[in-house]
Amino acid sequence: MLTPAEVRATLPHRYPMLLVDRVLDLTEDHIRAVKAVTLNEPWYARLGEHPAPDELAYPDFLLIESWTQTAGILAKRLAGGTADGQVMLFGSMSGIEFHRRAFPGDTVEHHARLQRAVDDTMIFEGESTVGGEPLMTMGGITMAFRPGEALAPPSS
Repeated sequence: MLTPAEVRATLPHRYPMLLVDRVLDLTEDHIRAVKAVTLNEPWYARLGEHPAPDELAYPDFLLIESWTQTAGILAKRLAGGTADGQVMLFGSMSGIEFHRRAFPGDTVEHHARLQRAVDDTMIFEGESTVGGEPLMTMGGITMAFRPGEALAPPSS
């Protein structure tokens, strides 16, 4: 288990884009984490006083981002000390299916599993649920670690 402070120390993301609240379980090839959806999030600020119910659906791209951050925590754990000085890059995603929408008040539970690892590149798969019901299925995402200095723009 990782506390919110440990999640924050693991990922480079900050408000408003840190989208993992807590890690419930972390093993060699699996992670289970949660994200609580609240009306306090900035993406809801643009809504009027009486939004339609469908306007309160949590944006799909943020569900993907939250799931990917969860997989990123597992990737950093798997990379261990070799991730120091490295930048984690998102490469591709495939086989994403949305089964329902998430709304404020829902607690999304993300499950990510290592599907395959080759050197510094990893492929993850998994799903997200709300109350045990399917929310999203992730067929696969690719993450890789690269040296930070190799990604910096050339100095002039």
